[in-house]
Amino acid sequence: MRSDEGSTLPGGAVGGAVGGAVGGVPAPGRRALSEPSFGADRVKHLEFIQGVLTRLGNNSFLVKGWALTLAGALLAFAASRADAVVAGAALIPLLAFWYLDGYVLHQERLFRALYDDVRRPDSAVETFSMNVRPYLGQHSRLRATFSVTLNVFYGGVAAAHVAVLIVALAH
Repeated sequence: MRSDEGSTLPGGAVGGAVGGAVGGVPAPGRRALSEPSFGADRVKHLEFIQGVLTRLGNNSFLVKGWALTLAGALLAFAASRADAVVAGAALIPLLAFWYLDGYVLHQERLFRALYDDVRRPDSAVETFSMNVRPYLGQHSRLRATFSVTLNVFYGGVAAAHVAVLIVALAH
């Protein structure tokens, strides 16, 4: 056996070489260890998309914070005065925040789909494209708005609104 030949292992794998490569050439179906999996442009593109996803996540957190703060203040005011009008009117901003948070979640799902496409080696997505239109058919804004997490959060706050409204109407 020559020094540049590896021994054959069960399954046809070549031993004696790192990663199945002989003479720096990868075995069929394998990448050379030094070969980058993505070009610099694709990595930067993925970083851009990740930045958008991070901002969307932060925006969703802020929307929930504002919704809870405003709902708490309006409910406290309505409960202290037993005012059904304020309790009923407090539902309007809550529904607006719910819709806004649903929009943010929908956008997040679209950008996750774009990220998933860009990360694939055979991706046809144009470099640095941030167009999420091709994914609109895959994700519904209505389904995002009424997702389990948003239903639990905003549904719970809405239930508190309804409870205060019922108490205010009883007085």
